[in-house]
Amino acid sequence: MKVMLVNGSPHKSGTTNRALDEVAKALEADGIEVGRFWVGNKPIAGCLGCGYCSQHDGECVFGDVVNEFNHIAADYDGFIFGSSVHYAAATGAATSFMDRSFYSQACGGVNIYPFKPAACVVTARRGGCTSTFDQLNKYFTIVQMPIISASYWNMVYGTNAEEAEQDEEGMRTMRVLGHNMAYFLRCREAADAAGVAAPPVEPPARTNFVR
Repeated sequence: MKVMLVNGSPHKSGTTNRALDEVAKALEADGIEVGRFWVGNKPIAGCLGCGYCSQHDGECVFGDVVNEFNHIAADYDGFIFGSSVHYAAATGAATSFMDRSFYSQACGGVNIYPFKPAACVVTARRGGCTSTFDQLNKYFTIVQMPIISASYWNMVYGTNAEEAEQDEEGMRTMRVLGHNMAYFLRCREAADAAGVAAPPVEPPARTNFVR
């Protein structure tokens, strides 16, 4: 069983990475393999809604980090997306990255996300965590991903990795999140072994309110 941890902060080794490190420790202690993916600090274009992905098996028209991630992510059983808070929301790069990854998979016919457990982790110097937490969870609920909870909302405070370690409750929340993700994956593994089938996938049905 494998979980992908995605760092959406422009700082590769900052607060968000430190929070994800704590999640990784718990996952690995429970025998779950951990993969790491950094979105990076180069510009990432937003989704154009051009429909290219729907004609090319989920490939985005921009041949960048999003396609690279989608190819790797298909082999993972669960996901945790992390972002620092910029203006009470996820970073621009994380938002564009997730917009395009989730949209291209939903429209491309080879969706890597449904029924795989997911969670988000948000970090901030001071404020904006809860609105960012709400924003990121919406990606999961639109593609049938079970959301893994912890003992509190998944947030850690600090301007850098060293300060993040002083947030004892935040670090505890990260460990609980990792253990809960591992538990859910083991439960799903047991369900698969027992022959419990995944829910049926309903065909698309779109209702436009303005015609």
